[in-house]
Amino acid sequence: MEDVVKFIFGISGNVIALFLFLSPVPTFWRIIRRRSTEDFSGVPYNMTLLNCLLSAWYGLPFVSPNNILVSTINGAGAAIEVVYVVVFLVFASSRRTRLRMLGLASAVAAVFAAVALVSLLALRGEGRKLLCGIAATVCSICMYGSPLSIMRLVVKTKSVEYMPFLLSLAVFLCGTSWFVYGLLGRDPFVAIPNGCGSFLGAVQLILYAIYRNSGGKDDGAGGKQHAGAGGADDDVEMASGSDAKGSNNKVADDAAGKEDRLV
Repeated sequence: MEDVVKFIFGISGNVIALFLFLSPVPTFWRIIRRRSTEDFSGVPYNMTLLNCLLSAWYGLPFVSPNNILVSTINGAGAAIEVVYVVVFLVFASSRRTRLRMLGLASAVAAVFAAVALVSLLALRGEGRKLLCGIAATVCSICMYGSPLSIMRLVVKTKSVEYMPFLLSLAVFLCGTSWFVYGLLGRDPFVAIPNGCGSFLGAVQLILYAIYRNSGGKDDGAGGKQHAGAGGADDDVEMASGSDAKGSNNKVADDAAGKEDRLV
């Protein structure tokens, strides 16, 4: 019975995480349409890609038995993030932006390759699981923590304009699903980062409930908020990449029709 419940939570985590991975699609449709990345940042997509790669690797049977659902969604997430990164490279607004994106993508590939090779060639059994689990957990927690700046913005401006309710709810449900999955599987490398994600998602929902009927501080504050929207939006989207394993994660304003520029 416990295995059945674990499977159900794993499936729900896959579905919700897929929604989060696809949430930046409106942003990339705009980039393709305008043939420019404008002021959007590519950092969140690279970070989410690394998170997905490490989590997918951790979920493979020869690393962590009975965690195949972790690999399926993170494998899908990695493929989606690769598309985002390629689109960003093709339509980079400047040579400097393209070179920076290439550098980040190369760093992601190098880190993943190092973890994968060391775990395959130098480690066995619990040692392999420990290395891959720690790497995936650290990355997942960083992804889940990315909305902190947006939450700070919400408190400062008393406006939830850049923290869409549906995405905050999805982050909470995704984190909760994988947290329960990790508890049932007695796997701290799944439970711990997603427990953090569930908690931060709950905090976002509480902030939304508090400030949803507020129009912001005043026109001056509103202007300031819009002026800083580029940076704030960046953080939002990174969260959406949020970790499917947890993540994750990492909240994106795209789904709200707003241009996030987060991970």
